[in-house]
Amino acid sequence: MLALLGGSKCTVSLFTLMIFFIKVSSLRFLIFNNNLLVLNTLYFRANIMKCPRNVRHVKKGVPGCHVTVPKRRHMGGRKSSRSRGAVTAVSCSMDSDDENVEEVVEGPLDEDGQPHGFCTVTYSSSDRFEGHFTHGEKNGKGKFFFFDGSTLEGFYVDDALQGQGVYTYEDGGVLNGTYVDGELNGPAQEFDGEGHLVFKGQYKGNNRCGECWVYYPDRGCVFGEVNEDGEMTGDSVAYIYPDGRTALYGSFVDGELIEAQLAAVISNQTGRPRFEISPNSPVYSYDKSTSTCIATHTLLPDPYESQRVFVADSTIRGAGQGLFAKTDAEANTVMAFYNGVRITHSEVDSRDWALNGNTISLDEDTVIDVPQPFGQTDRYCASLGHKANHSFIPNCKYDPFVHPRFGPIKCIRTLRAVQKDEELTVAYGYDHQPTGKNGPEAPDWYKRELEAFEQRGGAPTGQ
Repeated sequence: MLALLGGSKCTVSLFTLMIFFIKVSSLRFLIFNNNLLVLNTLYFRANIMKCPRNVRHVKKGVPGCHVTVPKRRHMGGRKSSRSRGAVTAVSCSMDSDDENVEEVVEGPLDEDGQPHGFCTVTYSSSDRFEGHFTHGEKNGKGKFFFFDGSTLEGFYVDDALQGQGVYTYEDGGVLNGTYVDGELNGPAQEFDGEGHLVFKGQYKGNNRCGECWVYYPDRGCVFGEVNEDGEMTGDSVAYIYPDGRTALYGSFVDGELIEAQLAAVISNQTGRPRFEISPNSPVYSYDKSTSTCIATHTLLPDPYESQRVFVADSTIRGAGQGLFAKTDAEANTVMAFYNGVRITHSEVDSRDWALNGNTISLDEDTVIDVPQPFGQTDRYCASLGHKANHSFIPNCKYDPFVHPRFGPIKCIRTLRAVQKDEELTVAYGYDHQPTGKNGPEAPDWYKRELEAFEQRGGAPTGQ
């Protein structure tokens, strides 16, 4: 089967402005990224202008005047994470009390020329703040608009963000947090640009603390108590599969599985899960494939997958074995996983179609392949997604998945409800109209099946 699918107080001088506003905060923190990656940015943004003014107005008392402000210390720190999806650590700090930054104030000023009332303050960086001031200090509802398109909105008391604050990323993602004196302290949730929950937990002094949930786009998640660095590290952490009932419970480092056992998830009335380890459960560990090793334990099945699918002779003539539902499943259910060795697209393109029977594109760089003899379940059954056959009217699709054991792979997800014992099929996604070619870029058997299907008046779906 071949599937090539395709934050501290400060102000800054003009002299150092270009350096300072190379913004360390434009990087969005990702799943398992150490919280300091974004929290120091939010702390600065919540506290920007939080210092005595001692301003010198170019046009005193006139709304829209230029204001020169002594620069104070600002720190925007970033701490790296070893976890999957983490970004590179960067940091920025400036220390000087005798240099100045220019800004424009639009709105009423008090007798000392300080913003007083509802004002708009625009900084040389093109960031701006709109909100209420009392003698130069932010007091009341206010909102920062940053030059990258992100915003920070909340209620200010004596120049510090207090209570609920909403940071909106340039891509539409949102962090809803609780601020105390400009620092994240208390419950917080983060959502991606599509509104999916990606983090839920607590903060203390801008650090994640206590029990936290981190969610993957595929709806798997990791739950546990973070360490003093805000990392999901410890001996009582769990990866929970998308069904919310099946888990791998044990040792994790920065969200990455070290050793864990199969466990059932049991939630109490407060929503805090507890885990019951299955008797005689094998030990699972992180086992990402390479170009030459498909898995360390090739005959250790995935426990979630084992509950949902089995391999048997296909109902499609000449297709050999196929993948079947072991139980009824609703639409959008993850049924199986597609792990394999990781090779390049050029390697796939340079070899005969006969060697590409179990290949699938993971991303623009990597292809997952289940080469012989691992196509047989007696040699490899750690994942079974490669057993799904093609259909021009499939009931499933390939989707990205971050697996606790295999790392980034593909999964098979239902397009509609399926019944117990129903064969699971996917559209292999060959290009039917490749540039410069007269027909599909696909193996001969696929071309024959496509021709027959079109002769019957069919229109392929799921491509």
